[in-house]
Amino acid sequence: MVCTRKTKTLVSTCVILSGMTNIVCLLYVGWVTNYIASVYVKVQEPISEKKLEEDKGDTLRIIERLDHLENVIKQHIQEAPPKLEENPAEAFTDSSLFAHWGQDLSPENRRIALKQFQYYGYNAYLSDRLPLDRPLPDLRPNGCRNLTFPERLPEVSIVFIFVNEALSVILRSIHSAIDRTPAHLLKEIILVDDNSDNEELKEKLKKYVDEVNARKPGFIKVVRHSKQEGLIRSRVSGWRVATAPVVALFDAHVEFNVGWAEPVLTRIKENRKRVISPSFDNIKYDNFEIEEYPLSAQGFDWELWCRYLNPPKSWWKLENTTAPIRSPALIGCFIVDREYFQEIGLLDEGMEVYGGENVELGIRVWQCGGSVEVLPCSRIAHIERAHKPYTEDLTAHVRRNALRVAEVWMDEFKSHVYMAWNIPQEDSGIDIGDISERKALRKKLQCKTFRWYLVSVYPEMRMYSDTVAYGVLQNSLKSDLCLDQGPDTENIPIMYICHGMTPQGGPIQNRKSKRCLELQENNENEFGFQLVLQKCTGQRWSITNVLKSLSS
Repeated sequence: MVCTRKTKTLVSTCVILSGMTNIVCLLYVGWVTNYIASVYVKVQEPISEKKLEEDKGDTLRIIERLDHLENVIKQHIQEAPPKLEENPAEAFTDSSLFAHWGQDLSPENRRIALKQFQYYGYNAYLSDRLPLDRPLPDLRPNGCRNLTFPERLPEVSIVFIFVNEALSVILRSIHSAIDRTPAHLLKEIILVDDNSDNEELKEKLKKYVDEVNARKPGFIKVVRHSKQEGLIRSRVSGWRVATAPVVALFDAHVEFNVGWAEPVLTRIKENRKRVISPSFDNIKYDNFEIEEYPLSAQGFDWELWCRYLNPPKSWWKLENTTAPIRSPALIGCFIVDREYFQEIGLLDEGMEVYGGENVELGIRVWQCGGSVEVLPCSRIAHIERAHKPYTEDLTAHVRRNALRVAEVWMDEFKSHVYMAWNIPQEDSGIDIGDISERKALRKKLQCKTFRWYLVSVYPEMRMYSDTVAYGVLQNSLKSDLCLDQGPDTENIPIMYICHGMTPQGGPIQNRKSKRCLELQENNENEFGFQLVLQKCTGQRWSITNVLKSLSS
Protein backbone atom coordinates (compact mmCIF):
# COMPACT_ATOMS: atom_id res chain seq x y z
CA MET A 1 0.00 0.00 0.00
CA VAL A 2 1.43 3.32 -1.04
CA CYS A 3 -0.01 6.55 0.26
CA THR A 4 -3.62 6.98 -0.87
CA ARG A 5 -6.14 9.44 0.45
CA LYS A 6 -9.65 10.72 -0.07
CA THR A 7 -10.62 14.36 0.33
CA LYS A 8 -13.08 14.80 3.18
CA THR A 9 -16.22 16.90 2.92
CA LEU A 10 -17.25 16.70 6.56
CA VAL A 11 -17.09 19.58 9.02
CA SER A 12 -13.56 20.40 10.16
CA THR A 13 -12.35 19.76 13.67
CA CYS A 14 -12.03 23.09 15.46
CA VAL A 15 -9.54 23.55 18.27
CA ILE A 16 -10.00 26.32 20.83
CA LEU A 17 -6.75 27.44 22.42
CA SER A 18 -6.37 28.88 25.90
CA GLY A 19 -7.62 32.43 26.43
CA MET A 20 -10.42 31.94 23.89
CA THR A 21 -8.54 34.31 21.58
CA ASN A 22 -7.47 31.66 19.11
CA ILE A 23 -9.56 29.30 17.04
CA VAL A 24 -7.87 26.74 14.85
CA CYS A 25 -10.02 24.79 12.39
CA LEU A 26 -8.17 21.79 11.04
CA LEU A 27 -9.06 20.23 7.74
CA TYR A 28 -7.22 16.97 7.18
CA VAL A 29 -7.35 16.33 3.45
CA GLY A 30 -4.37 14.18 2.59
CA TRP A 31 -1.05 15.78 3.26
CA VAL A 32 -1.87 19.47 3.77
CA THR A 33 -3.12 20.66 7.19
CA ASN A 34 -4.80 24.02 6.82
CA TYR A 35 -5.35 26.27 9.81
CA ILE A 36 -6.38 29.71 11.07
CA ALA A 37 -5.01 31.24 14.24
CA SER A 38 -5.63 34.90 15.06
CA VAL A 39 -6.88 37.11 17.86
CA TYR A 40 -9.80 38.24 15.75
CA VAL A 41 -11.78 36.95 12.80
CA LYS A 42 -10.72 39.15 9.93
CA VAL A 43 -12.50 40.09 6.75
CA GLN A 44 -10.82 38.71 3.68
CA GLU A 45 -8.84 41.22 1.64
CA PRO A 46 -7.69 40.78 -1.95
CA ILE A 47 -4.13 39.56 -2.26
CA SER A 48 -2.02 41.67 -4.57
CA GLU A 49 -0.54 40.00 -7.62
CA LYS A 50 2.84 41.43 -6.63
CA LYS A 51 2.71 39.71 -3.24
CA LEU A 52 1.73 36.43 -4.84
CA GLU A 53 4.67 36.63 -7.23
CA GLU A 54 7.04 37.50 -4.41
CA ASP A 55 5.86 34.48 -2.44
CA LYS A 56 6.57 32.07 -5.26
CA GLY A 57 10.10 30.76 -5.33
CA ASP A 58 11.62 27.45 -6.16
CA THR A 59 10.33 25.87 -2.95
CA LEU A 60 6.74 26.95 -3.56
CA ARG A 61 6.83 25.68 -7.10
CA ILE A 62 7.92 22.30 -5.81
CA ILE A 63 5.17 22.36 -3.20
CA GLU A 64 2.71 23.06 -6.01
CA ARG A 65 4.01 20.02 -7.86
CA LEU A 66 3.59 17.91 -4.74
CA ASP A 67 0.11 19.34 -4.30
CA HIS A 68 -0.71 18.21 -7.82
CA LEU A 69 0.69 14.81 -6.96
CA GLU A 70 -1.55 14.56 -3.90
CA ASN A 71 -4.60 15.63 -5.91
CA VAL A 72 -3.93 12.70 -8.20
CA ILE A 73 -3.50 10.28 -5.33
CA LYS A 74 -6.55 11.27 -3.34
CA GLN A 75 -8.79 10.37 -6.27
CA HIS A 76 -7.97 6.72 -5.58
CA ILE A 77 -9.82 5.90 -2.40
CA GLN A 78 -10.29 3.03 -0.03
CA GLU A 79 -14.02 2.47 -0.36
CA ALA A 80 -15.68 -0.65 -1.69
CA PRO A 81 -16.24 -0.65 -5.46
CA PRO A 82 -19.55 0.79 -6.67
CA LYS A 83 -22.23 -1.70 -7.57
CA LEU A 84 -22.82 -2.36 -11.23
CA GLU A 85 -25.77 -0.37 -12.53
CA GLU A 86 -28.86 -2.27 -13.62
CA ASN A 87 -28.26 -0.90 -17.08
CA PRO A 88 -24.51 -1.38 -17.66
CA ALA A 89 -24.60 0.77 -20.76
CA GLU A 90 -25.52 3.77 -18.62
CA ALA A 91 -22.67 3.00 -16.21
CA PHE A 92 -20.16 3.38 -19.06
CA THR A 93 -20.82 7.10 -19.26
CA ASP A 94 -20.09 7.61 -15.56
CA SER A 95 -17.14 5.29 -14.96
CA SER A 96 -13.71 6.89 -14.62
CA LEU A 97 -12.33 3.81 -16.36
CA PHE A 98 -13.44 5.12 -19.74
CA ALA A 99 -12.43 8.76 -19.32
CA HIS A 100 -9.10 8.24 -21.12
CA TRP A 101 -9.33 4.70 -22.42
CA GLY A 102 -11.61 2.20 -24.11
CA GLN A 103 -13.61 4.38 -26.47
CA ASP A 104 -13.00 1.90 -29.31
CA LEU A 105 -14.20 -1.16 -27.36
CA SER A 106 -17.41 -2.91 -28.28
CA PRO A 107 -20.29 -2.66 -25.79
CA GLU A 108 -19.71 -6.28 -24.73
CA ASN A 109 -15.99 -5.73 -24.10
CA ARG A 110 -16.76 -2.53 -22.23
CA ARG A 111 -19.09 -4.48 -20.02
CA ILE A 112 -16.36 -7.04 -19.29
CA ALA A 113 -13.76 -4.34 -18.66
CA LEU A 114 -16.06 -2.46 -16.29
CA LYS A 115 -16.92 -5.59 -14.32
CA GLN A 116 -13.21 -6.36 -13.85
CA PHE A 117 -12.50 -2.75 -12.91
CA GLN A 118 -15.17 -2.82 -10.22
CA TYR A 119 -13.66 -6.02 -8.81
CA TYR A 120 -9.97 -5.09 -8.88
CA GLY A 121 -9.95 -1.30 -8.67
CA TYR A 122 -7.85 -1.01 -11.83
CA ASN A 123 -8.03 -1.94 -15.51
CA ALA A 124 -7.39 -5.68 -15.35
CA TYR A 125 -8.89 -6.04 -18.85
CA LEU A 126 -6.04 -3.95 -20.26
CA SER A 127 -3.43 -5.51 -17.97
CA ASP A 128 -4.27 -8.96 -19.34
CA ARG A 129 -3.39 -7.67 -22.81
CA LEU A 130 -0.11 -5.98 -21.95
CA PRO A 131 3.26 -7.79 -22.13
CA LEU A 132 4.52 -9.07 -18.79
CA ASP A 133 7.96 -7.71 -19.68
CA ARG A 134 6.86 -4.34 -21.03
CA PRO A 135 9.56 -1.62 -20.99
CA LEU A 136 9.38 1.30 -18.56
CA PRO A 137 10.76 4.81 -19.07
CA ASP A 138 13.93 5.36 -17.04
CA LEU A 139 12.83 8.17 -14.72
CA ARG A 140 15.91 8.29 -12.52
CA PRO A 141 17.75 11.63 -12.17
CA ASN A 142 20.53 11.86 -14.76
CA GLY A 143 23.35 11.49 -12.25
CA CYS A 144 22.13 8.04 -11.20
CA ARG A 145 23.44 6.50 -14.41
CA ASN A 146 26.99 7.51 -13.49
CA LEU A 147 27.02 6.07 -9.99
CA THR A 148 29.14 3.05 -9.14
CA PHE A 149 28.40 0.49 -6.44
CA PRO A 150 30.41 -2.10 -4.50
CA GLU A 151 30.88 -5.45 -6.22
CA ARG A 152 29.84 -7.35 -3.11
CA LEU A 153 26.33 -6.45 -1.97
CA PRO A 154 23.90 -8.40 0.22
CA GLU A 155 21.22 -10.52 -1.42
CA VAL A 156 17.57 -9.52 -1.19
CA SER A 157 14.32 -11.44 -0.75
CA ILE A 158 11.38 -9.69 -2.43
CA VAL A 159 8.02 -10.23 -0.71
CA PHE A 160 4.80 -9.53 -2.62
CA ILE A 161 1.55 -9.21 -0.63
CA PHE A 162 -1.81 -9.63 -2.33
CA VAL A 163 -5.47 -10.41 -1.95
CA ASN A 164 -7.70 -10.88 -5.00
CA GLU A 165 -5.16 -9.29 -7.33
CA ALA A 166 -5.37 -9.74 -11.10
CA LEU A 167 -3.05 -12.58 -12.07
CA SER A 168 -1.46 -10.58 -14.89
CA VAL A 169 -0.61 -7.78 -12.47
CA ILE A 170 1.08 -10.20 -10.05
CA LEU A 171 3.03 -11.85 -12.85
CA ARG A 172 4.17 -8.47 -14.20
CA SER A 173 5.40 -7.56 -10.71
CA ILE A 174 7.38 -10.80 -10.58
CA HIS A 175 8.76 -10.42 -14.10
CA SER A 176 9.92 -6.85 -13.53
CA ALA A 177 11.63 -7.90 -10.29
CA ILE A 178 13.48 -10.73 -12.03
CA ASP A 179 14.34 -8.75 -15.16
CA ARG A 180 15.55 -5.60 -13.38
CA THR A 181 17.33 -7.08 -10.36
CA PRO A 182 20.81 -8.50 -10.91
CA ALA A 183 20.51 -12.29 -10.68
CA HIS A 184 23.30 -12.59 -8.13
CA LEU A 185 21.46 -10.17 -5.80
CA LEU A 186 17.92 -11.62 -5.98
CA LYS A 187 17.84 -14.68 -3.76
CA GLU A 188 14.11 -15.44 -3.84
CA ILE A 189 10.61 -14.14 -4.37
CA ILE A 190 7.93 -14.77 -1.74
CA LEU A 191 4.22 -14.49 -2.55
CA VAL A 192 1.84 -14.00 0.38
CA ASP A 193 -1.78 -14.67 -0.54
CA ASP A 194 -3.98 -13.20 2.19
CA ASN A 195 -6.83 -15.66 1.65
CA SER A 196 -7.90 -14.61 -1.86
CA ASP A 197 -11.14 -16.14 -3.13
CA ASN A 198 -10.23 -15.56 -6.77
CA GLU A 199 -9.90 -19.01 -8.36
CA GLU A 200 -7.43 -17.69 -10.92
CA LEU A 201 -4.92 -17.17 -8.10
CA LYS A 202 -4.93 -20.83 -7.16
CA GLU A 203 -4.29 -23.31 -9.98
CA LYS A 204 -3.01 -20.83 -12.60
CA LEU A 205 -0.65 -19.13 -10.16
CA LYS A 206 0.54 -22.51 -8.87
CA LYS A 207 1.26 -23.63 -12.43
CA TYR A 208 3.36 -20.54 -13.08
CA VAL A 209 5.30 -20.95 -9.81
CA ASP A 210 5.95 -24.63 -10.56
CA GLU A 211 7.32 -23.74 -14.01
CA VAL A 212 9.71 -21.18 -12.56
CA ASN A 213 10.83 -23.46 -9.75
CA ALA A 214 11.44 -26.29 -12.23
CA ARG A 215 14.14 -24.10 -13.75
CA LYS A 216 15.37 -22.67 -10.44
CA PRO A 217 14.27 -24.84 -7.50
CA GLY A 218 12.82 -23.01 -4.52
CA PHE A 219 13.14 -19.58 -6.15
CA ILE A 220 9.47 -18.62 -5.66
CA LYS A 221 7.84 -19.48 -2.33
CA VAL A 222 4.11 -19.15 -1.73
CA VAL A 223 2.47 -18.46 1.64
CA ARG A 224 -1.32 -18.84 1.73
CA HIS A 225 -3.34 -17.65 4.71
CA SER A 226 -6.31 -19.75 5.80
CA LYS A 227 -8.10 -16.56 6.84
CA GLN A 228 -7.63 -12.94 5.89
CA GLU A 229 -5.05 -11.36 8.20
CA GLY A 230 -4.68 -7.94 6.57
CA LEU A 231 -1.70 -6.31 4.93
CA ILE A 232 0.21 -5.67 8.16
CA ARG A 233 0.36 -9.27 9.36
CA SER A 234 0.81 -10.47 5.75
CA ARG A 235 4.03 -8.48 5.46
CA VAL A 236 5.29 -10.11 8.64
CA SER A 237 4.32 -13.55 7.26
CA GLY A 238 6.48 -12.86 4.22
CA TRP A 239 9.37 -11.68 6.38
CA ARG A 240 9.26 -14.90 8.41
CA VAL A 241 9.80 -16.99 5.27
CA ALA A 242 12.57 -14.79 3.84
CA THR A 243 16.16 -15.99 4.10
CA ALA A 244 18.23 -13.25 2.40
CA PRO A 245 20.06 -10.67 4.54
CA VAL A 246 17.80 -7.93 3.18
CA VAL A 247 14.00 -8.09 2.73
CA ALA A 248 11.97 -5.91 0.36
CA LEU A 249 8.26 -5.75 1.25
CA PHE A 250 6.02 -4.70 -1.62
CA ASP A 251 2.48 -4.77 -2.90
CA ALA A 252 1.94 -7.17 -5.80
CA HIS A 253 0.92 -4.37 -8.17
CA VAL A 254 4.27 -2.72 -8.83
CA GLU A 255 6.82 -2.64 -11.63
CA PHE A 256 10.52 -2.28 -10.81
CA ASN A 257 12.60 0.10 -12.86
CA VAL A 258 16.16 -0.40 -14.02
CA GLY A 259 18.87 -0.11 -11.37
CA TRP A 260 16.50 -0.04 -8.41
CA ALA A 261 18.36 -2.56 -6.22
CA GLU A 262 22.00 -1.46 -6.11
CA PRO A 263 21.43 1.96 -4.45
CA VAL A 264 19.22 0.36 -1.79
CA LEU A 265 21.54 -2.51 -0.95
CA THR A 266 24.54 -0.18 -0.84
CA ARG A 267 22.92 2.10 1.73
CA ILE A 268 21.85 -0.83 3.91
CA LYS A 269 25.31 -2.41 3.64
CA GLU A 270 26.82 0.86 4.87
CA ASN A 271 24.40 1.04 7.82
CA ARG A 272 22.04 -1.84 8.64
CA LYS A 273 19.83 0.49 10.70
CA ARG A 274 18.63 2.33 7.62
CA VAL A 275 15.11 1.56 6.41
CA ILE A 276 14.80 2.47 2.74
CA SER A 277 11.90 3.52 0.53
CA PRO A 278 12.28 3.76 -3.23
CA SER A 279 10.93 6.78 -5.07
CA PHE A 280 7.50 5.94 -6.43
CA ASP A 281 5.92 6.69 -9.78
CA ASN A 282 2.29 6.05 -10.62
CA ILE A 283 0.82 3.37 -12.87
CA LYS A 284 -2.48 4.95 -13.85
CA TYR A 285 -5.29 2.63 -12.92
CA ASP A 286 -7.26 3.24 -16.13
CA ASN A 287 -4.71 3.09 -18.97
CA PHE A 288 -1.61 1.72 -17.18
CA GLU A 289 0.53 4.59 -18.40
CA ILE A 290 3.48 5.53 -16.20
CA GLU A 291 3.21 8.95 -14.55
CA GLU A 292 6.38 10.43 -13.10
CA TYR A 293 6.10 11.65 -9.53
CA PRO A 294 8.41 14.39 -8.20
CA LEU A 295 11.08 13.47 -5.68
CA SER A 296 9.77 13.78 -2.15
CA ALA A 297 10.18 12.76 1.45
CA GLN A 298 7.38 10.90 3.23
CA GLY A 299 5.46 11.99 6.31
CA PHE A 300 1.99 12.03 7.83
CA ASP A 301 -0.68 14.27 9.29
CA TRP A 302 -2.11 14.05 12.80
CA GLU A 303 -4.69 11.48 11.71
CA LEU A 304 -1.65 9.43 10.64
CA TRP A 305 -2.62 9.39 7.00
CA CYS A 306 0.58 9.35 5.00
CA ARG A 307 1.59 12.37 2.95
CA TYR A 308 4.30 13.40 0.54
CA LEU A 309 6.68 16.11 1.71
CA ASN A 310 8.98 18.55 0.02
CA PRO A 311 12.53 17.22 0.61
CA PRO A 312 14.27 18.99 3.53
CA LYS A 313 16.39 22.12 2.98
CA SER A 314 19.54 20.15 3.78
CA TRP A 315 18.90 17.97 0.72
CA TRP A 316 18.38 20.94 -1.60
CA LYS A 317 21.59 22.53 -0.39
CA LEU A 318 23.54 19.51 -1.64
CA GLU A 319 22.45 20.34 -5.21
CA ASN A 320 22.65 16.61 -5.93
CA THR A 321 19.42 14.94 -7.04
CA THR A 322 20.95 11.49 -6.57
CA ALA A 323 21.49 12.01 -2.83
CA PRO A 324 19.32 10.07 -0.34
CA ILE A 325 16.38 12.07 1.03
CA ARG A 326 16.02 12.02 4.82
CA SER A 327 12.39 11.06 5.50
CA PRO A 328 10.30 11.27 8.71
CA ALA A 329 8.18 8.24 7.80
CA LEU A 330 7.31 5.64 5.17
CA ILE A 331 4.31 5.48 2.88
CA GLY A 332 4.06 1.73 2.47
CA CYS A 333 6.60 -0.41 0.62
CA PHE A 334 10.12 -0.52 2.04
CA ILE A 335 13.40 -2.45 2.18
CA VAL A 336 15.10 -3.38 5.45
CA ASP A 337 17.88 -5.52 6.91
CA ARG A 338 16.11 -8.77 7.86
CA GLU A 339 17.64 -9.15 11.32
CA TYR A 340 17.39 -5.45 12.16
CA PHE A 341 13.69 -5.55 11.29
CA GLN A 342 13.22 -8.18 13.98
CA GLU A 343 15.36 -6.31 16.49
CA ILE A 344 13.32 -3.15 16.00
CA GLY A 345 10.01 -4.99 16.51
CA LEU A 346 8.79 -5.86 12.97
CA LEU A 347 5.37 -4.28 12.36
CA ASP A 348 2.74 -3.86 15.07
CA GLU A 349 0.68 -7.02 14.57
CA GLY A 350 -1.88 -5.70 17.03
CA MET A 351 -3.01 -3.32 14.29
CA GLU A 352 -5.87 -4.32 12.02
CA VAL A 353 -5.92 -4.66 8.19
CA TYR A 354 -3.65 -1.74 7.25
CA GLY A 355 -3.16 1.96 7.69
CA GLY A 356 -0.83 3.62 10.17
CA GLU A 357 1.69 0.75 10.34
CA ASN A 358 4.01 2.56 7.93
CA VAL A 359 3.89 5.72 10.03
CA GLU A 360 4.44 3.75 13.23
CA LEU A 361 7.48 2.01 11.75
CA GLY A 362 9.04 5.30 10.65
CA ILE A 363 8.51 6.91 14.05
CA ARG A 364 9.85 3.82 15.86
CA VAL A 365 12.95 3.53 13.69
CA TRP A 366 13.89 7.18 14.25
CA GLN A 367 13.12 7.25 17.98
CA CYS A 368 15.00 4.01 18.57
CA GLY A 369 18.27 4.84 16.84
CA GLY A 370 17.72 4.09 13.15
CA SER A 371 16.91 6.26 10.15
CA VAL A 372 14.58 6.35 7.15
CA GLU A 373 15.58 7.39 3.63
CA VAL A 374 13.99 7.76 0.21
CA LEU A 375 16.37 7.02 -2.67
CA PRO A 376 15.94 9.03 -5.88
CA CYS A 377 17.99 6.48 -7.87
CA SER A 378 15.70 3.59 -6.91
CA ARG A 379 12.39 4.02 -8.73
CA ILE A 380 9.39 1.73 -8.68
CA ALA A 381 6.01 2.26 -10.34
CA HIS A 382 2.91 1.42 -8.30
CA ILE A 383 -0.76 1.15 -9.25
CA GLU A 384 -2.93 3.61 -7.32
CA ARG A 385 -6.20 1.70 -7.19
CA ALA A 386 -9.56 3.40 -7.59
CA HIS A 387 -10.80 1.32 -4.63
CA LYS A 388 -9.37 -1.21 -2.20
CA PRO A 389 -10.04 -4.95 -1.87
CA TYR A 390 -9.39 -5.31 1.87
CA THR A 391 -12.26 -3.55 3.56
CA GLU A 392 -15.31 -1.40 3.04
CA ASP A 393 -14.39 0.85 5.98
CA LEU A 394 -10.65 1.46 5.99
CA THR A 395 -11.11 4.68 7.97
CA ALA A 396 -12.24 2.80 11.09
CA HIS A 397 -9.11 0.62 10.97
CA VAL A 398 -6.78 3.56 10.40
CA ARG A 399 -8.36 5.42 13.34
CA ARG A 400 -7.92 2.46 15.68
CA ASN A 401 -4.36 1.89 14.49
CA ALA A 402 -3.54 5.59 14.85
CA LEU A 403 -4.64 5.54 18.49
CA ARG A 404 -2.33 2.59 19.15
CA VAL A 405 0.58 4.58 17.73
CA ALA A 406 -0.41 7.62 19.79
CA GLU A 407 -0.60 5.72 23.06
CA VAL A 408 2.72 3.91 22.60
CA TRP A 409 4.97 6.45 20.89
CA MET A 410 3.65 10.00 21.07
CA ASP A 411 3.82 10.87 24.77
CA GLU A 412 2.05 14.18 25.49
CA PHE A 413 1.45 14.69 21.76
CA LYS A 414 -1.00 11.83 21.61
CA SER A 415 -3.70 14.44 22.24
CA HIS A 416 -3.09 15.74 18.71
CA VAL A 417 -4.20 12.41 17.24
CA TYR A 418 -7.37 12.38 19.34
CA MET A 419 -8.08 15.96 18.27
CA ALA A 420 -7.50 15.18 14.61
CA TRP A 421 -10.00 12.31 14.74
CA ASN A 422 -12.35 14.34 16.98
CA ILE A 423 -12.34 11.61 19.64
CA PRO A 424 -12.48 12.24 23.42
CA GLN A 425 -9.21 11.36 25.10
CA GLU A 426 -10.98 9.67 27.97
CA ASP A 427 -13.45 6.86 27.34
CA SER A 428 -13.14 7.08 23.56
CA GLY A 429 -15.19 3.93 23.08
CA ILE A 430 -12.54 2.51 20.71
CA ASP A 431 -10.84 -0.72 21.72
CA ILE A 432 -7.23 -0.44 20.56
CA GLY A 433 -6.23 -3.82 21.97
CA ASP A 434 -3.36 -4.69 24.28
CA ILE A 435 -0.37 -2.37 23.83
CA SER A 436 1.71 -3.60 26.77
CA GLU A 437 4.16 -5.50 24.54
CA ARG A 438 4.71 -2.46 22.33
CA LYS A 439 5.35 -0.27 25.37
CA ALA A 440 7.78 -2.88 26.69
CA LEU A 441 9.54 -2.86 23.31
CA ARG A 442 9.98 0.91 23.53
CA LYS A 443 11.47 0.60 27.00
CA LYS A 444 13.77 -2.25 25.93
CA LEU A 445 15.09 -0.29 22.95
CA GLN A 446 15.60 2.82 25.11
CA CYS A 447 13.91 5.01 22.53
CA LYS A 448 13.90 8.79 22.49
CA THR A 449 10.82 10.95 23.15
CA PHE A 450 8.32 11.98 20.51
CA ARG A 451 9.19 15.61 21.21
CA TRP A 452 12.76 14.81 20.14
CA TYR A 453 11.36 13.25 16.96
CA LEU A 454 9.26 16.33 16.14
CA VAL A 455 12.13 18.74 16.77
CA SER A 456 14.95 16.73 15.19
CA VAL A 457 13.27 14.71 12.43
CA TYR A 458 9.88 16.20 11.57
CA PRO A 459 10.00 19.96 12.32
CA GLU A 460 7.47 20.56 9.53
CA MET A 461 4.76 18.97 11.68
CA ARG A 462 2.67 21.70 13.33
CA MET A 463 2.25 21.42 17.08
CA TYR A 464 -0.59 22.87 19.17
CA SER A 465 -0.34 23.82 22.83
CA ASP A 466 -2.69 25.12 25.54
CA THR A 467 -5.72 23.53 23.90
CA VAL A 468 -8.84 23.78 26.03
CA ALA A 469 -11.42 22.22 23.68
CA TYR A 470 -11.78 20.66 20.26
CA GLY A 471 -14.42 19.16 18.02
CA VAL A 472 -17.47 20.29 16.11
CA LEU A 473 -18.33 23.93 16.93
CA GLN A 474 -22.10 24.51 16.88
CA ASN A 475 -24.23 27.64 17.37
CA SER A 476 -27.38 27.86 19.51
CA LEU A 477 -29.21 30.14 17.04
CA LYS A 478 -29.09 27.61 14.24
CA SER A 479 -28.30 24.18 15.65
CA ASP A 480 -27.82 22.48 12.30
CA LEU A 481 -24.97 24.82 11.27
CA CYS A 482 -21.40 24.55 12.50
CA LEU A 483 -18.26 26.61 12.22
CA ASP A 484 -16.03 25.30 9.46
CA GLN A 485 -12.89 26.25 7.60
CA GLY A 486 -13.48 28.27 4.47
CA PRO A 487 -11.99 27.34 1.11
CA ASP A 488 -10.19 30.65 0.60
CA THR A 489 -6.47 31.30 0.88
CA GLU A 490 -6.76 33.15 4.19
CA ASN A 491 -8.92 30.39 5.72
CA ILE A 492 -11.79 32.69 6.65
CA PRO A 493 -14.24 30.66 8.81
CA ILE A 494 -17.61 29.81 7.30
CA MET A 495 -20.79 28.03 8.34
CA TYR A 496 -21.51 24.52 7.14
CA ILE A 497 -24.08 21.81 7.87
CA CYS A 498 -23.22 19.93 11.09
CA HIS A 499 -22.41 16.24 11.19
CA GLY A 500 -22.62 15.52 14.92
CA MET A 501 -24.09 16.51 18.28
CA THR A 502 -22.08 18.57 20.78
CA PRO A 503 -22.81 18.92 24.50
CA GLN A 504 -20.82 21.80 26.03
CA GLY A 505 -19.91 25.41 25.32
CA GLY A 506 -20.65 29.15 25.60
CA PRO A 507 -20.04 32.41 23.70
CA ILE A 508 -16.88 33.01 21.66
CA GLN A 509 -15.73 36.45 22.74
CA ASN A 510 -12.60 38.42 21.95
CA ARG A 511 -11.20 39.60 25.26
CA LYS A 512 -9.81 42.82 23.79
CA SER A 513 -12.75 44.06 21.74
CA LYS A 514 -15.40 42.31 23.87
CA ARG A 515 -17.20 41.45 20.62
CA CYS A 516 -18.56 37.98 19.93
CA LEU A 517 -18.42 35.67 16.97
CA GLU A 518 -22.09 35.13 16.15
CA LEU A 519 -24.53 34.26 13.41
CA GLN A 520 -26.51 36.91 11.52
CA GLU A 521 -29.33 36.26 9.09
CA ASN A 522 -28.39 36.80 5.46
CA ASN A 523 -30.74 35.56 2.76
CA GLU A 524 -28.00 35.79 0.14
CA ASN A 525 -25.89 33.21 1.98
CA GLU A 526 -26.23 29.56 1.01
CA PHE A 527 -27.49 28.58 4.48
CA GLY A 528 -29.35 31.82 5.27
CA PHE A 529 -26.79 32.98 7.86
CA GLN A 530 -23.33 34.54 7.90
CA LEU A 531 -20.58 34.79 10.52
CA VAL A 532 -20.04 38.23 12.05
CA LEU A 533 -18.11 39.88 14.89
CA GLN A 534 -20.63 42.01 16.76
CA LYS A 535 -21.84 43.15 20.15
CA CYS A 536 -22.67 40.00 22.07
CA THR A 537 -26.36 39.03 21.95
CA GLY A 538 -26.22 35.85 24.01
CA GLN A 539 -25.62 33.33 21.27
CA ARG A 540 -23.79 30.27 22.52
CA TRP A 541 -21.45 27.85 20.81
CA SER A 542 -20.99 24.23 21.83
CA ILE A 543 -17.97 22.05 21.13
CA THR A 544 -17.60 18.30 21.36
CA ASN A 545 -14.63 17.79 23.66
CA VAL A 546 -13.70 20.12 26.54
CA LEU A 547 -10.30 19.65 28.20
CA LYS A 548 -10.26 22.71 30.48
CA SER A 549 -12.78 25.21 31.75
CA LEU A 550 -13.79 27.49 28.88
CA SER A 551 -14.05 30.44 31.29
CA SER A 552 -10.48 30.14 32.60
